[in-house]
Amino acid sequence: MLQLKDKNGQVLAHVEMTKNRMFKLNLKNIQERCLQVNMEDKEWLWHLQFGYLHYSGLKELEKKKMVYGLPNMDYIKKFCEGCVFGKQARTNFQKKAEYRARRSLELVHTDICGPITSKSFSEKRYFIIFIDDYIRKTWVYFLKEKSEAFEAFKNFKAMVEKTTNLYIKALQSDRGGEYMSTAFTNYCEEQGIKRFLTAAYSPQQNGVAERKNQTILDMVRSMLKSKNMSKEF
Repeated sequence: MLQLKDKNGQVLAHVEMTKNRMFKLNLKNIQERCLQVNMEDKEWLWHLQFGYLHYSGLKELEKKKMVYGLPNMDYIKKFCEGCVFGKQARTNFQKKAEYRARRSLELVHTDICGPITSKSFSEKRYFIIFIDDYIRKTWVYFLKEKSEAFEAFKNFKAMVEKTTNLYIKALQSDRGGEYMSTAFTNYCEEQGIKRFLTAAYSPQQNGVAERKNQTILDMVRSMLKSKNMSKEF
């Protein structure tokens, strides 16, 4: 017998196991409704789907054929309140890195963002990112506390190395306590991971990760403002 409970421990439902050892739960909406969005402006739809990407960015994707199915872009006819609210001007970081990796996982950038004012529904107030310098792919892990950064890095390392059959060679980060702990330092030494650390109070030296944090926050703010959603999302 399976019991479903809410966060306060109250039982919501009892579900019996079927013959094939599955739990089948029949749910029915209290009030049936159908939500439909009429999106005639394709340029506007792609703007939303790509996290409120600016028009020149969409044109670049179209020009280089980087996205399958992207229509011929004319121009976005609508005023985007979400972009105005979420992408206000900030101090720029250096756009070109002094060094670029020549293969995947040769260099990984990382940074932690937070604490965020409003906790998520899962009680998370921070997120940590890992960026492959070569392909610029980004992985995001949500944290309740900064102290969870070490465990997040170990999980990321195990996952990415297993899926690529490659090994992390170097890690770029700031000198935050979560990165400078004895456990984190010893682990990197044991795994043969070289450390690149920024100077004190110099976030620009970790510009790749810092810029990515800005990009992620800009996208999130624009989405929440545009749809009038609470910050817990």
